[in-house]
Amino acid sequence: MDLVSVIIPYYKKRKFIKSTINSVIQQTYKNLEIIVVYDDEDLEDLTFISDLKKNDARIILIQNKFRVGAGISRNLGIDRSSGKYLAFLDADDNWVPEKLDIQISFMKKNNFQASHTSYLIVDDKKKIIGNRIAKNICSLKELLKSCDIGLSTVILEKKLLIENDIKFPNLTTKEDFVVWLQILKKDIFIYAIDKNLTIWTKLDKSLSSSTTQKLKDGFKVYNYFMGFNFLKSLYYLFILSFNFIRKK
Repeated sequence: MDLVSVIIPYYKKRKFIKSTINSVIQQTYKNLEIIVVYDDEDLEDLTFISDLKKNDARIILIQNKFRVGAGISRNLGIDRSSGKYLAFLDADDNWVPEKLDIQISFMKKNNFQASHTSYLIVDDKKKIIGNRIAKNICSLKELLKSCDIGLSTVILEKKLLIENDIKFPNLTTKEDFVVWLQILKKDIFIYAIDKNLTIWTKLDKSLSSSTTQKLKDGFKVYNYFMGFNFLKSLYYLFILSFNFIRKK
């Protein structure tokens, strides 16, 4: 059974983090490590996280000296990881108990390096308000127009990132979008499991809910990271935004 490294950046999610970590501890797939990257200069929650660490020897706690953001925190977690596989989880999301078992078996059986799954969307009261259906992402052109990959559903082989020098960029939002695009640029497909194995929490006050920030970062994805000119970047940003609104 190959080791899976679960990477969780933490910033002011005390209300959710215990449930999030417990959803990993309760996985039927047991050969895992849980890397929590504490990314807050305010140390108020550090003792709380440290106490959670005492519940399971597989939990590793990394404390950033200053706030670097979720993307860079994931890179730090990847650097510290020992697993063959990397699984990403936000500090307010949850997995169903069979998530890793199902997904790792799927990847090993088919010799896939990257996969994602369908997921449920809930509000902060855990009420289901929607879901997203995973589909095979086999072309860069397809993903450019609509990012239909939920970060907390993704599992990658670590060597995929290391051998291709792929890292999460320093963006406030859309940092995962850049990674998926970089993977597809290497002609590596991201395969889907159409099962709701993750519960994604939608918080209205979260950074990811800021429309202005999303637009700024979305433009930067196309203009800076993809190298598109100004007009081409605006075109893809418009299509991305239209598809996002259509999915609501």
